[in-house]
Amino acid sequence: MKGPLFYSKILLFGEYGIIKDSKGLSIPYNFYNGALKIDSDLSEVQQKSNNNLKRFANYLAELETSNPNLVQFNLEELTKDIEAGMYFDSSIPQGYGVGSSGALVAAIYDKYAKNKITVLENLSREKLLKLKEIFGQMESFFHGKSSGLDPLNSYLSLPILINSKDNIEAAGIPSQSKEGKGAVFLLDSGMVGETAPLVNLFMENLKQEGFRKMLKDKFVKHTDACVEDFMKGDVKSLFSNIKQLSHVVLDNFKPMIPKQFHNLWKEGIDTGAYYLKLCGSGGGGYILGFTEDIDKARTALKNHNLEVVYTF
Repeated sequence: MKGPLFYSKILLFGEYGIIKDSKGLSIPYNFYNGALKIDSDLSEVQQKSNNNLKRFANYLAELETSNPNLVQFNLEELTKDIEAGMYFDSSIPQGYGVGSSGALVAAIYDKYAKNKITVLENLSREKLLKLKEIFGQMESFFHGKSSGLDPLNSYLSLPILINSKDNIEAAGIPSQSKEGKGAVFLLDSGMVGETAPLVNLFMENLKQEGFRKMLKDKFVKHTDACVEDFMKGDVKSLFSNIKQLSHVVLDNFKPMIPKQFHNLWKEGIDTGAYYLKLCGSGGGGYILGFTEDIDKARTALKNHNLEVVYTF
């Protein structure tokens, strides 16, 4: 058995902000993907994935009992497949902010959910929100608290525009320019990030009035503006807002930025060669970069590996 492929995702804008109702924009990233497979002779890595699926299946059984109206699974078939040696064969790096658990959640829902909402039907806002809620509950097994957006993106393989918590839509984004020098890129920090502790830290910070004010007046404001600029294709305004956003993150989200990148982050803002922002919860994994001139950014970041994901 080999299931369909589910892709990684990149949250271009909205990390942390969407917890507090900022806008967000998430796009599929087809460079990485994963699929469910069954093999009777498992390697060490595959065995680890298989054990993980066992625990996940137990969690889904509990979820079904505690919230029967949300989602029902064909648990018998799932258990049988896990016993036969099912694992998630994935090239998506874990702890890198590109949705490794999201792709797994999407794959399990796709294969084992009863009465599932499919990609082929008319995806009304109600259906999208229902899917997001189901995926949020499923993915909480991995992260403690999940918005459900990563699995939703992976499941639909479409860009998703988050207007607010209760208003999301599949979105068309401006098509890429093959000749343009502007680019969105991934910068590999070379270390793995842990989502749960950083989300907990963020929730703790929210108890402080000053942090909440900064979030609303600066972080959410610039995030929302970035999403609107990107959707409109207003590159000039986009870069002005990204610069501000990069600054706000450096000043207020230091624990989420690996220490050795603090100076690099500031250099980007000072020189304008590139602007960095968090990709997912941060702490490691990928850092997201935006530049108006990819050659300039490559020169400035010559000791780092850049992966271009979108061109302007």
